[in-house]
Amino acid sequence: MNTITVQELKKRIDNGEKINLIDVREPAEYEEYNIGGKLIPLGNIQNMEVDELEPLKEEEVIIHCRSGKRSAAACLLLDSMGFKNTVNVEGGVLAWQEAFEQ
Repeated sequence: MNTITVQELKKRIDNGEKINLIDVREPAEYEEYNIGGKLIPLGNIQNMEVDELEPLKEEEVIIHCRSGKRSAAACLLLDSMGFKNTVNVEGGVLAWQEAFEQ
């Protein structure tokens, strides 16, 4: 598992990079506020329900949550399933909002 700051992530998004961004929060959290990632709750990953992620095993997968804790757990789980390049967003949505929603 690697890490990325919200500033680095936003710069890559703004540059138009193709990013595999996964949000591991719950659906209600996602509906309330999201930064455009694909919603796959941590529970799904814990239950090994990762079929839609399988094609990304060899690619960079950037994972975020509210604060960085659930996404770190998701990264470790995916690493154990053979994913080669998981990246945890430091500080999650809270850091994103603090940096860019002033």
